[in-house]
Amino acid sequence: MKEGLEAEAERINAAAGEGRPPVKLQVEVAGDGPKGIENQIVQMQSMVSAGVDLIIVQPTDNAALMAPLQAANRANIPVVAYDQYISGGSLAAYLTSDNYQAGYDDGEFIAERFPDIAPLKLVVVEYPHVSSTVERLDGFLDALRAREQPFTLLKSYEGVEPVGGKKAGEALLADFPRPGSVDVVFTVNDGGGLALVEVLFAAGRTEIAVASIDGDPESVKNIQAGRLTVIDSAQFCGPLGAEAMKAGYGILIGQPPPKHILVPTFPITAETLDHYPGWMGPLPAAFDKPWPSTSTRWEPGMREPADR
Repeated sequence: MKEGLEAEAERINAAAGEGRPPVKLQVEVAGDGPKGIENQIVQMQSMVSAGVDLIIVQPTDNAALMAPLQAANRANIPVVAYDQYISGGSLAAYLTSDNYQAGYDDGEFIAERFPDIAPLKLVVVEYPHVSSTVERLDGFLDALRAREQPFTLLKSYEGVEPVGGKKAGEALLADFPRPGSVDVVFTVNDGGGLALVEVLFAAGRTEIAVASIDGDPESVKNIQAGRLTVIDSAQFCGPLGAEAMKAGYGILIGQPPPKHILVPTFPITAETLDHYPGWMGPLPAAFDKPWPSTSTRWEPGMREPADR
C-alpha cells in the first residue's frame, strides 16, 4: 500500500504545473501491535502540531486514533484514512478494500467444497479491533448462512500477525488434537494466517482447509502447492494506496473527495490463479467465478458501498 501511494505521489509530481502544485510526503511508519498503535498516535499528533496540509493514514486501530483525528478536525487539517476506519471524528475520505465481499467469497467457496448433510466444523482466527477484519468475518459467516451450509463454530482465537497466528495454531492443536476434528479454519488475514498454516502443516494436519484474506505471495504459493490454503481473497494493495493519494491530492486542489470508496478484492483459488496479477495490480479483466455465487461474475470496478 505504501509503495502504491508513493508511486502515485511521484506521478502527481511529474505532472505538476499549470496551477497543479507538487506534493511533498512526510512518511512515518508506525509498526505492528500495541507499540505500533502508540507510535501512530504520537506520529499523527506531531503532524497536527506541525500544521501539515493533509494527513493520509492507514490506522493501526479504529478507536485509538480518535483523539488525534479530533485534533486534526479542530485544526482544519483534512484526514484521509485507507484500509481501516477511525471512529469518533470526521474523515475527509475513507478508502478500503471490499472486506465484506472478500469474506463472502471465501464463505461461498468453502460452502461449495463441503456437503450440507453435516455441520461444518469451523475454527475462526479473528481480530475484532479494526473494521476490516470484522467485516471479513461477517461476510464469511453470512455467506455460509446464505448458502444454507450448516456449521458449528468450535472456537475462535485472536491473531493478526505472525506471533498471534503461531499461538493460535498451537492452541488449535492442543484443543483439537484428533485429525478430522476440524474441517475449516478461517483466518481474517495472512499476517496471522500464514504462521497458523505453518504450525498445522508441521503437525501433519493437512486435512484442514484454510480460507484466508490478503493475497500474500506466500499464501499464493500454498494454494499452488495444495498446502492447506484453498482460497485467499487478495487485496490490491498498490491500487488502494494509489487511490488514497489521489483522493488526498484532489482535496488539496479543491476537488470534492470520494467520501467512501471500496476497492475490489480478488478470490485466489487453484482455478483463478491465472487471472491474478499480484498485490500491485493492475485490476484484471472481469471473469466468471468457477463456483456457485450470488454474483457469478467478478468485476474490477471500484464502488461506493451500498446497504446490505
